[in-house]
Amino acid sequence: MAFELPDLPYAYNALEPHIDEETMKIHHDKHHAGYVSKLSKACEDNDLTGKSLRELISEVDSHPAAIRKNGGGHWNHTLFWEVMSPQGGGEPSGEVAEAINSTFGSFSDFKDQFTQAALNRFGSGWAWLVLKNGQLKIGSTPNQDNPLMNVAEIQGEPILGIDVWEHAYYLKYQNRRPDYVDAWWNVVNWDKVNELYRNGGFSF
Repeated sequence: MAFELPDLPYAYNALEPHIDEETMKIHHDKHHAGYVSKLSKACEDNDLTGKSLRELISEVDSHPAAIRKNGGGHWNHTLFWEVMSPQGGGEPSGEVAEAINSTFGSFSDFKDQFTQAALNRFGSGWAWLVLKNGQLKIGSTPNQDNPLMNVAEIQGEPILGIDVWEHAYYLKYQNRRPDYVDAWWNVVNWDKVNELYRNGGFSF
């Protein structure tokens, strides 16, 4: 069965002024849709249509490069849309807030470390907050890799991620990645992140 592009959980312009409508349209309808289409084709071509997305990306070293790139692109973006919200921003609450404070010392210290992971990722990639063995960790991955992949630099269940490919911000911010990351904090959906923390990860 072919993979499907999920709908955005809000309108294209809902995250303005932090993320603009045109970027959201292109990012979701072109980039994410392209990963979904190419992933479905790669699965058909390699007799992998019976495998779930999580199975595919957890064993990417056993599959063609198209599975790694497009499977990661599909999974990463699906999480990305969910961890943003028009009602986002501010500071987390609940269990994930307690875990962040316990692990990183304070929300401010966590935010600084996560921001640096996003800014220091050379070229295209993602920064992540992951849960592994009950512990939170911050890291980043190149391209469309993610911490579920057995080849990833950081391992665990992602509960927050930011896309730092230029297509995620270039129309509004050009080459100013720091401005994009700073604005992104205003749309982080902490209720969803807290839910993912309690549930031990993201599945769809």
